[in-house]
Order: sequence, then C-alpha cells, then structure tokens
Amino acid sequence: MKKILGPMRRAIETYDMIRPGDRVAVALSGGKDSTALLYALARYRKFSPVPFDLEAITLDMGFGGMDFTPLIELCRELDVPYTIRKTEIGPIVFDARKEKNPCSLCARMKRGALHDLAIERGCRVIALGHHADDAIETFLLSLFYEGRINTFSPVTWLDRKEITLIRPLIYVKEKSIIYDPELKNLPVVKSTCPADGHTKREDIKQLIKRLKEDIPEVDERILGAIENKENFHLWFDKTNPTPLPLKDRRKDEA
Repeated sequence: MKKILGPMRRAIETYDMIRPGDRVAVALSGGKDSTALLYALARYRKFSPVPFDLEAITLDMGFGGMDFTPLIELCRELDVPYTIRKTEIGPIVFDARKEKNPCSLCARMKRGALHDLAIERGCRVIALGHHADDAIETFLLSLFYEGRINTFSPVTWLDRKEITLIRPLIYVKEKSIIYDPELKNLPVVKSTCPADGHTKREDIKQLIKRLKEDIPEVDERILGAIENKENFHLWFDKTNPTPLPLKDRRKDEA
C-alpha cells in the first residue's frame, strides 16, 4: 500500500483536498479504481492529520446483472456508511434515447445524479477514483479529439451545487493499483454497460501502450508536462504558483 498511500497523501496535502470536518463521499462504481480509493482513504483517515468523515455512494445505472453485495460487505468491514441509489440512466440513454454517442449523455446524467446523492447524504466533498493514467488519457483525448490542451483538475469546485470534487489518486499509477497485493482481494463488480471496452478512451489507452514500446517513459513525461505550472497551468492557477483556496479552484459547471 506504500505506493498508493504515499502518493495519495502527497496529492491530498499538495492540493488541500480535505479540510477538517469534511464529510467525504467516495463515488464507488465497483471497479478496481474506486474500490482501491475507498480502501486507501479508510486507511488514511486513521493517521490523517485532518479529521474527516468518510462514506461511499453508488449509482445503480439500471443495466442489470450487477450484484453490489460484495461492496456492501466491504463497506461494513471498513466501517463506512454505504448508500446505493437505483436509477434508470442506462435504459434512458441506450434504449429510450438510442444515443449515437451514449457516453457523453450518460456521463452528464450520472454526474448530476451523483452530486445530488452526495448532497442528500450531507457530503460536500466527492472523491473520484481517477488516477495518473486517467489524467494522461484525458489529456490526449482532449488534444486529439477536441484540439485543446486540457485534462481534469485534482480539485474542482462546483459552485452551482456548492460541492467539491477531489481526485486523491492523481499521483498513483494504475499498475500500482493492479499489482498491489493488499488490493488484489478487494471485490470488483464488473460493469454491464454495453459501451464498456469500446470507447475512444480505450483507443487512447492502447495508443499509449504502443508508444511505450519505443518511449518507455512517455506516460511519465506527459504527466510531468501536465503538472508543470510553467507549461500549461493545468493543475495550478495561471497567476499563482501555489494551489488555490478550496472555493477558488477552477470552476466546472458540468
């Protein structure tokens, strides 16, 4: 867990992700990343210099075939309150709307429902399981498909809902999660989404894998460029070399 807890603590402290008394909701999808985040934060709160409350929330997207029982048992073991909210987002997007680009609408609807559930639970901070590889992939997706230099921020303040999104695993590599012996026994609930594994993100993931054959450190170099405030100012304010106060982070109306 050292390769996860160390970088995670660095991210939390560097970007002031958690304030004393925060009630943090982990967006628990059932995948390995969000499950690892929940487990790591449960460990971290035991020695965190900042006291905070932790719970987990899950959206049942309505695809069917997903058994969340292992996640219920995990949260019970970790002494973390857990809420599952049934939705019809999947059937609306794929069956009723028959979207040509289902991932975009699905993501928007999912974000809105997730934010509302967190607020309902009294949580004004939502922890997402995005790791370093996700940041790199998002950067390339934005560059190649949108013509923009952009990726998600470690901390995002949503002023319409007055909630904050944090990504404590931003410095953690995916391989650290996959090969950590302590995490191998954690439950994973496989997604039944029809688009799973057939997205542009998966294409970018395969592209990076091919690039690494010729440039083994290409992912580290991209991540370094993202973090370097002298280059793109993606993870810092353009006029201030230090992280911004919590309510002055980059705004996101998504």
